[in-house]
Amino acid sequence: MLDYRFSVAPMMDWTDRHCRAFHRCLSKRALLWTEMVTADAVIHGDRQRLIGFNEAEHTVVLQLGGSEPQKLAEAARIAEGFGYDEVNLNCGCPSERVQSGAFGACLMAEPDLVADCIAAMKAAVSIPVTVKCRIAIDDLPARETLFTFIDKVSAAGCSIFTVHARKAWLKGLSPKENRDIPPLDYDLVAELKAARPDLTIILNGGIPDIEACTEHLTRFDGVMLGRAAYQTPALLGEVDAVLFGEGEVRSPFEAVEAYRPYMAARLAEGVGLHGMTRHMLGLFNGRPGARLWRRTLSERAPRAGAGLEVLDAALEAVTERAPV
Repeated sequence: MLDYRFSVAPMMDWTDRHCRAFHRCLSKRALLWTEMVTADAVIHGDRQRLIGFNEAEHTVVLQLGGSEPQKLAEAARIAEGFGYDEVNLNCGCPSERVQSGAFGACLMAEPDLVADCIAAMKAAVSIPVTVKCRIAIDDLPARETLFTFIDKVSAAGCSIFTVHARKAWLKGLSPKENRDIPPLDYDLVAELKAARPDLTIILNGGIPDIEACTEHLTRFDGVMLGRAAYQTPALLGEVDAVLFGEGEVRSPFEAVEAYRPYMAARLAEGVGLHGMTRHMLGLFNGRPGARLWRRTLSERAPRAGAGLEVLDAALEAVTERAPV
């Protein structure tokens, strides 16, 4: 069984393969996730572009979007063949694109369909099949909706749930507003864990830092950070030492050096520098020189032919201002 103590959330347009490679340079133990990819895209699209990944990214989860059991089963088979460590079904995304496809958070209202999807996926693969969900949607009662959903889906064979501890309001709120406006209800998710101790319950939503992770791990099997991990990635350097008791805290400078060979290899393949450095902009937040680090990467990395000299110039901004 995988270790679920700490995960970096799947985030559309953010957690691509370059982001995951960078995050792996900060933590060896964090469970990393792809962006959500639809089952249809996995089956019919350019698989190498959509779900290809570097071996160094392990342990890594592919999150699928869909609501048709047989298509999800086929996509899960493909994911296993690609070497993913786990496949996850998205039942929590509130975006309009997801709603129009009849999957994502709207599946919270269709636990029987989700159970059918999970059963088909589990029959198709030997890797773990998991679910990420909200506590409810719109006007549905939170406790009844969450417990009914979890009970029906777990009966189909899913024992691992990542729960974003907010409702998703599909009517009236944008996807961005859905990440902040609906109130967090950690206690409801804790009630779920206490009532269903045999299930692995990972808490997601609004967790700001490693200190908060430590507190939540007294009640939950794991924690998942999204925006905090992306916008202030240096906190990932604390994960292995603080949450897993392994090694020392990894500094942002060490992470940059560890990421450099990956960047050099991708540049040689024709990948643009900006596609890799855009995930690093917040690395030195709160440190002297952070603003110049961000400005240097933002302005120079997108230019044609930009190479590692841009990274070195950005590093000068923080090393020259580092406290003695």
